[in-house]
Amino acid sequence: MNCLQNLLKEPPIVGSRSMRRPSPLNLTMVRGGSRRSNTVKTASGASTSSAESGAVEAGTEKSDTYSTNMTQAMGAVLTYRHELGMNYNFIRPDLIVGSCLQSPLDVDKLRDIGVKTVFCLQQDPDLEYFGVDICAIQEYCLQCKDIEHCRAEIRDFDAFDLRLRLPAVISKLHKLVNHNGGLAYMFWILGYSLNEGHQLLQSKRACFPKLEAIKLASADILTGLSKNSITLKWESDSCSSVEISGLDVGWGQIIPLTYDKEKRAWYLERELPEGRYEYKYIVDGKWVCNDNEKKTKANADGHVNNYVQVSRDGTSDEERELRERLTGQNPDLTKEERLMIREYLEQSFADMLMRENIIRIGLH
Repeated sequence: MNCLQNLLKEPPIVGSRSMRRPSPLNLTMVRGGSRRSNTVKTASGASTSSAESGAVEAGTEKSDTYSTNMTQAMGAVLTYRHELGMNYNFIRPDLIVGSCLQSPLDVDKLRDIGVKTVFCLQQDPDLEYFGVDICAIQEYCLQCKDIEHCRAEIRDFDAFDLRLRLPAVISKLHKLVNHNGGLAYMFWILGYSLNEGHQLLQSKRACFPKLEAIKLASADILTGLSKNSITLKWESDSCSSVEISGLDVGWGQIIPLTYDKEKRAWYLERELPEGRYEYKYIVDGKWVCNDNEKKTKANADGHVNNYVQVSRDGTSDEERELRERLTGQNPDLTKEERLMIREYLEQSFADMLMRENIIRIGLH
């Protein structure tokens, strides 16, 4: 589970017998993600009951299933061992990446190292899958009064959902603390190029953040998020069902096509934001490419997909060049662009508060 943590502290005096105590950590963000260890370790000589062993086996089985789904969705071998408990790595003095809190006991572990705010990105289904009582964790934080728990749910392993939700999430994060962590925040606010932040993150922890989603979200903020309609077509009257996987719903979901009797073909019309989308047809349960539509080159596993490039109408040359730069191999932002993003995040947060106040007024 992806976990971010912000610290505001002075560096320790290296080589001295005494160390200055760091000032409080301000933020931790929790999310589903990877863990390096693949084995369950117990203390040497410790005995476990059959009930405890059964609980560990059940937890291991759930972790195996979750890790398999994560690997398939991310296209890289990733492992999460929930039964080993909360874990994290220091990426830099003001950034920690790790797993989700599993119980109120984990709140105390974070308080012990000075964490003041927990920012959770997990969706309810993921928490329920592992039996995490998020309400108990939030209630315990309230009782402690020196640590805050906030949430902003993002669908795991879904780059399209991340692209759309990322600006709102980071705007909320931006208001929680003055300085905070995370790859997108390092890119948008702290002055890192995207590749620099990515290399730093990977040097400390095995993970595969969705770089393409961050690139597209950056371009969406600076050029505007616009959509255009596409039409996909499968010509055949000899099959009973045609579906598509990929596009904006990811590889774990499917979209049915509609059959047109007069044209004797299957159609899908969909509005998509600018960007490149890969997909594949599922015809009578068989995954196939459409030879009449654009196809990718074979990837490392030899798989080939169809793809569509979506552009908006009326795009200026300046906007097109900016989007190409931000979605290129090594995107970076100018000071002016970072200022524009900061202003956008602040306005987004203000708009979100206004909507929440309107909802509260409506409920009363």
